[in-house]
Amino acid sequence: MLKILIAVDGSELSLDGVHHVLALVRQGLQATVVLGHVQEPATLYEMVTVRDPALIAAASLEAGQHLMASACALLDAAGVPYETDVGVGDPAHTLLEMIERSGCDLAVLGAQGHGALSSVLLGSVSQEVVRASRVPVTVVKHADPVEEEADDLAGDEPGGA
Repeated sequence: MLKILIAVDGSELSLDGVHHVLALVRQGLQATVVLGHVQEPATLYEMVTVRDPALIAAASLEAGQHLMASACALLDAAGVPYETDVGVGDPAHTLLEMIERSGCDLAVLGAQGHGALSSVLLGSVSQEVVRASRVPVTVVKHADPVEEEADDLAGDEPGGA
């Protein structure tokens, strides 16, 4: 059975990846899912004020689980088996480690939709994962509201798709 890592961060864009995989499952793909979320490392302020690395780690895990709740609910409703993985660090490198550690066959990431110039200047998690991954990576673009409205209208017309 195919094992798919879906990167989620709590945003609507990351849920696009979950919806994409669920559409594939509805079409007959048999798969299990690893929901992967990456938390930023603790700030110096957090380390100085909290002083307990176990508390910081527990807070990161709890925050990550909270941000994956919507994705978990979608997978639960569809009856798709999944596990969760919360990491801390650089998003691209941590996602690559999750893919390897979990033995995933495919990774799915939502695109941020930056233009070519901003991608070059800002860097891109999806670009880095695509470049460095040993497994295929699907980057799911967020549908424009205009495209969605056009699709909805086409479906309402007689003989529409």
